[in-house]
Parts: sequence; structure tokens; C-alpha cells
Amino acid sequence: MINTISVMLVDDHAVVRAGYRLLLTQSSDIKVICEAERGEEACQLYGLHRPQVVVMDLSLPGIGGLATVRRLIARDPNARILMFSIHDEPAYVVRALEAGAKGYITKSCAPEILVEAVERIAGGQNYLEHEIAQKLALQTGTTAQSSSLNSLSAREFDVFCLLAKGYTTREVAEELRLGYKTVANYTTLIKSKLSVNTSAEMARLAYRHGLIAS
Repeated sequence: MINTISVMLVDDHAVVRAGYRLLLTQSSDIKVICEAERGEEACQLYGLHRPQVVVMDLSLPGIGGLATVRRLIARDPNARILMFSIHDEPAYVVRALEAGAKGYITKSCAPEILVEAVERIAGGQNYLEHEIAQKLALQTGTTAQSSSLNSLSAREFDVFCLLAKGYTTREVAEELRLGYKTVANYTTLIKSKLSVNTSAEMARLAYRHGLIAS
């Protein structure tokens, strides 16, 4: 008999979490035991409920998805985290896996993929959506694995990606729910670390590493 897999959902949109819950509970082997909107809340709830699998969005307000993964892994090296994101670019995937995630699937995947990924990760395996695995296999040394982007912290990486896509400082602040001055400080640090001066240079760098389309 298969034991029920306990799951925590982490996404800042209640409607999205409701969709996840509906998909997962169609399997009699999976039970959603708690939900969180932000990374900080996820860390607190993880300590209280100890879910077997955490299904987490990469783009979260507050400390962000990547920092949340690192914080959970620091507290529990055996935490099993599945990233479920709109982003399918290899640089995002590499960042998530390096942070400690056990799997990565996109929100455009078939519904049954989510259930399969949770079951595999609960069983101690890693899981990558097929298309993502193919993209990673095709990558060369120009990926974020060997790039200057590695010098960015998780939050700096979040800010960089939005700035490279053309967001203004104020728009980044609203998107990530950070203060305007905080984002401005991040921007200065990012430009210094990457040796760039303008948003156009950021965009070119992001394009070279597969973070934005042409």
C-alpha cells in the first residue's frame, strides 16, 4: 500500500494554488496539507508541517523563490522541492537546481506531469520536464553555469531578469513587492558585478544567456 504524499503549495496567487490543489487531489496518493503565498511563510509552514514535497513557484514576492529554496535546504538538506514556473529558460532551471530543487516543470506542461513529478520526487528521484531536459542537454559553456551571472545573489538575479526585460525600477519594485530604494540599490550592485552601465547592456547579456527571447 502506498503512503499518502503530503504536499505544500507555494504560490502568491490563490487561484493558481486552487488549480494545483485540484490537480493533485485527483490522485488518491497525494494530500495538500498547507499553502503559502510568500517564501517567508513557506519556511515557517515547512517547519510546522514537514511536507514530503514542496511545489513552489519560482517568482515569489518577498525573499523570492530561489532564496526560499536555499533557506529550506539549509534548514533541512533532505527537503524535496519541485519548482513549477512559467520560465523554461535553462538559466532559470540551472539556478533552481543549484539552489537545491529536486525538480523543475513549467506551468504549460500537461496536468498529469505535475502529479508524476510529485510522485517521483516523493520517491527520492529528481524530475525534469522532458522539454527542459532537452534544452539543458543542448546548452554549451555559455550558460549561466559558467557566466558572470553566477556572481548575482538570488534576489539580484530576480531584479536583473526584470530590468533586462525592460521593466523600470518602479515596475520591478511593484512586481517583486520591494521598496523603490531597495530595487535602486540592487540595480547599482548588479551593474557593478556585471560591468554594465545601461539597461540595453543588461538586455544583451540576458539574451546571450537565454533569459529573454530576441
